[in-house]
Amino acid sequence: MPDLKMLPYRPCVGMMVVNAAGLVFVGQRIDAPGKAWQMPQGGIDEGENPEAAAFRELEEEIGTRNVRIIDRTSDWLTYDLPEELIGRVWGGRYRGQKQLWFLMRFLGADSEINIHTSQAEFSAWKWLAIEDLPRTIVPFKKALYTELVDRFRKKVAGG
Repeated sequence: MPDLKMLPYRPCVGMMVVNAAGLVFVGQRIDAPGKAWQMPQGGIDEGENPEAAAFRELEEEIGTRNVRIIDRTSDWLTYDLPEELIGRVWGGRYRGQKQLWFLMRFLGADSEINIHTSQAEFSAWKWLAIEDLPRTIVPFKKALYTELVDRFRKKVAGG
């Protein structure tokens, strides 16, 4: 097995989508045991800019791109996979992900959200208070979600 710290991070985007009430979209992952909830996220394709990736991933995962960007991180945020997952996801090529995060205001009605897309990743979805995000995520992403709450909290309420 290669030295895990030598593996690169997979470049990705993440989207904190908030509704008019200031609640955040989370989906329950299809492929995770238990009740693992997360915000939409996904890889950046070769040659794709991060903003385009964010809109593409939203449409693939929740069936809509009816959002407005409020803010984004200027730096990459990272997380490492637990060792037992490194050989099982992304062909064992990455140690985790580096992500640019977008804070987005959802402009539509709940009826526009469709998680049953051709590339479905979620089995259920709900709106959640921003403070509850770190408690709903898998443990290895908790620090990342805590940082996102700290960075975006003020703009979620006023965005």
